[in-house]
Amino acid sequence: MNEHDTPVRRRRLLHAGQHQPLLDDYGRLLAGAGLSPASIHIHLGSALHFLAWINQSGIALEEVGPDIVARFAAHDCRCHSSPRLVGQYYINRVGRFVCHLAARGVLPPWPVAETPALDRNVADWLDAQARQRGLASVTITRNGRMLAQILPLIGTDPSRYTARIIRDGLLEHARSARSEHYPKMVASALRLYLRHLAHRGLAAPDLGRAVPVAKTWRLASLPRYLQPDAVERLMVSCDPQTPGGRRDRAILLLLARLGLRARDIAELRLSDIDWRVATLRVCGKGQREVRLPLPQDAGDALIAWLTGPRPAASCDTVFMQLLPPFGPVSSGVVGGVVRRAIARAGIEDAPSRGSHLLRHSAATAMLRGGATLDAIATVLRHRSTETTAHYAKVDVAMLDAVAQAWPPREPIKAAPLLAPALGLAWPEGATC
Repeated sequence: MNEHDTPVRRRRLLHAGQHQPLLDDYGRLLAGAGLSPASIHIHLGSALHFLAWINQSGIALEEVGPDIVARFAAHDCRCHSSPRLVGQYYINRVGRFVCHLAARGVLPPWPVAETPALDRNVADWLDAQARQRGLASVTITRNGRMLAQILPLIGTDPSRYTARIIRDGLLEHARSARSEHYPKMVASALRLYLRHLAHRGLAAPDLGRAVPVAKTWRLASLPRYLQPDAVERLMVSCDPQTPGGRRDRAILLLLARLGLRARDIAELRLSDIDWRVATLRVCGKGQREVRLPLPQDAGDALIAWLTGPRPAASCDTVFMQLLPPFGPVSSGVVGGVVRRAIARAGIEDAPSRGSHLLRHSAATAMLRGGATLDAIATVLRHRSTETTAHYAKVDVAMLDAVAQAWPPREPIKAAPLLAPALGLAWPEGATC
């Protein structure tokens, strides 16, 4: 009771109970990875909430798995005096904590989700893309994902395919597609699949011609790029005192100086760097392997990232994630690095916010610096200079030198009015 004789409600706090040592160990791991105190506090708060919830729900720690995390995500929070919103980012942090416990052997390993069995013809097609065409695994996975969207609409029996079935299925898919780019990618994957079936004698020949072709004009658009001063602002926005800042700066410099793709960054390994001759080995599209010169500032940024405090690496990839389970970065993580740098630098008029923006910016800067299209094509690893010619449209100085002067426009003289035939005169006030 208080001085007004009203009952005092005790504030409910979160307690990890007997699991507090696990929480302390997780905090030391995050601190050793170089996370800021604010980030550590956020991650520990999510983990504490989860441990308090399983204690209040009577769930043993050994029972924790994906189903328990799903129940936590759906629970109506009454664990604290101030109920907390449990959003997707919150659940992601809890999932990282549970994965950390599984990696330490505290929990049994999480079951691997079973992938549905592929159709025999689809599996043969995907295997042929790897063996015969040498496509990257990420491209093969994307083609399989695109084909899986259209097969329910056209069926899986190739002997029943007709031009009408193919076109009707694609049109039905286009009506429900979530973006304008998806129908084009699905059509491309289906065209490759039909050609493979025809080559195997499983479908009628030339069915690939029944796949509608999206109307596009080659080199019709302008490359999207940043001015050099805006690119430098991205580098300055990275904090060199934190592991995340050092990693992001190294990634941005490789993107901006060498025009690497996001997948090139994600798959870069320590053995690909030759420090003696300052070169970088990159294996891009079509398994084409090239060696590129490593600029001084990009090399310094790599050394700062590799020699400074960072998460313990379990593989030889250069760039790692900063949160448990500390795996290699993905192409999506590289794109997120660019997006966050654009936001930190305060660039509001960026034409796009993905990693390819810096690839376009690098090509444009090289062209304006006097590099030839052949040299730029070598750095960007284009198979043909016709692809590199896309960037020539932004070289205003070169275009001004070859553009011809437009003749001055002379005023058009009005034609004299013709007199009516047969010598007749127009009535006064009448319109012609």
